[in-house]
Amino acid sequence: MKIAVLANLKKNAPTWEGIAEDHWDDLDSPKTIEAIMNALRANGHTAEFFEAQITPPYSLIEKLTDYAPDLCFNIAESHYGESREAQIPAVLDALRMPYTGSQVLNLTLSLDKPMTKRILHYHNLPTPEFQVFEKADDPIDSDLLDDAGELRFPLFVKPSREGTSIGVDARSIVHTVAELYDVVAEQLQRYRQPILVEHFIEGRELTVGVVGNLGRTAARRLNDREALDELPATMTFL
Repeated sequence: MKIAVLANLKKNAPTWEGIAEDHWDDLDSPKTIEAIMNALRANGHTAEFFEAQITPPYSLIEKLTDYAPDLCFNIAESHYGESREAQIPAVLDALRMPYTGSQVLNLTLSLDKPMTKRILHYHNLPTPEFQVFEKADDPIDSDLLDDAGELRFPLFVKPSREGTSIGVDARSIVHTVAELYDVVAEQLQRYRQPILVEHFIEGRELTVGVVGNLGRTAARRLNDREALDELPATMTFL
């Protein structure tokens, strides 16, 4: 197949005074693009990379129209807006070009963590109690209190519309009201978006890639601290 690889390189990202150091941590490197291109070509496909920006000098729409791919391998994050991860899929939908990955609605909802949690709650799926802080002095909401009306710690504080652990570090887990308000204020200032606060839950964090259209398949990505002999004997398929 003739495949267009779409991504946003970190080196091409816009910048401005006061930008958070980790603001573009979810963008990609040339090394990642090279690995994807090599894998596609090794499997007999023709592949070309396109910087996923629609404005000049990148002019993605014009270049894709000229290239006329059979498939777009999309890992673009985009740069601006609350639904930025959905922008390139929306363009591809308009161009009627098939692409890999999630569709527009899924990407729009999942980047908005509070909205995702509300949907999970509506469907009676377990998710920690939470509150969204729009201002640094917002009062603590009853949603964060336990059944006895007490505020239970630790709490987890993070930006509401980021991925790749942007805004998450050792200070994100807070144990007192004073710590909570300090970190909320810092993150509001740094990331310029509402801040999600939820009850911290113990356990291993897993990243699961789901392959569609090929049967019921799931794969677990190990973190760097896991030994290979700790692989589970069985997997639960989605």
